Amino acid sequence: MESHSKCSLKKHHSEESSSKMPEGVDMEISCHPLTMKHVVNLVIAMERFKGSKLESALSSEFDDENFLNVMLDSIVEEEIVIELTSEPPTQSDYSKTLEFDCSLTDGQQKEWVQMQNSMELLGVMLQGGSNHHAVQIRMATYRHLPTDTNAQPVALGIKNSSFFLSCSEEGGKPTLHLETVANKDDLKKISKDSDMVRFLFYRHDQGLDISTFRSVRFPTWFISTAKTNNQPVDMCEQTANRNITFTVQS
Repeated sequence: MESHSKCSLKKHHSEESSSKMPEGVDMEISCHPLTMKHVVNLVIAMERFKGSKLESALSSEFDDENFLNVMLDSIVEEEIVIELTSEPPTQSDYSKTLEFDCSLTDGQQKEWVQMQNSMELLGVMLQGGSNHHAVQIRMATYRHLPTDTNAQPVALGIKNSSFFLSCSEEGGKPTLHLETVANKDDLKKISKDSDMVRFLFYRHDQGLDISTFRSVRFPTWFISTAKTNNQPVDMCEQTANRNITFTVQS
């Protein structure tokens, strides 16, 4: 069952008005407003009406349609704020956002090469016409909170394969490995505290298309190549005599 408040406007010539409208105008409410908010809204609307609509209301051409327009113009605008709550992103997860293909070349123009039937990458200076031996990297970027604007979490896989670079401790120091990931969906979201974080590296841009790749698990260790040719791609600390910057060619 709905209740309605009906308003009507009458012009009269008495000097008093129960609704305290301007002389010559009266307003009648046929039933009580439902709530105190309705009362307040009605009073405010009446005050606005008295302040700006008196001249038109006293006109001989003022009718019910004019009154409706006046009331609509004088209506109290009510702002309703609905607070939408959602679960904030957890700070312990790395969520994959996009992937792209690229190649990596160190400062001595050595490229990454995977020898046949080997789970090891070498830094090799390829001769002209043999660049097809270099591996193509499938780089996946990740979102992580809190965001570090100077570093982009990434995973580095070998294109068209299930091989991914990882960093884990071996022989008492962080070492770079090439691992098989049977289910790539396991890399879509990685918890900071899980063992899968070994597949993540922070990419730091040093200039146009030049980056370093620092282990997320071992933050002071970087992917690197030796100064000499045909040596394994491995991890090192920043002070080591190795190449840690790479040109990323998409």
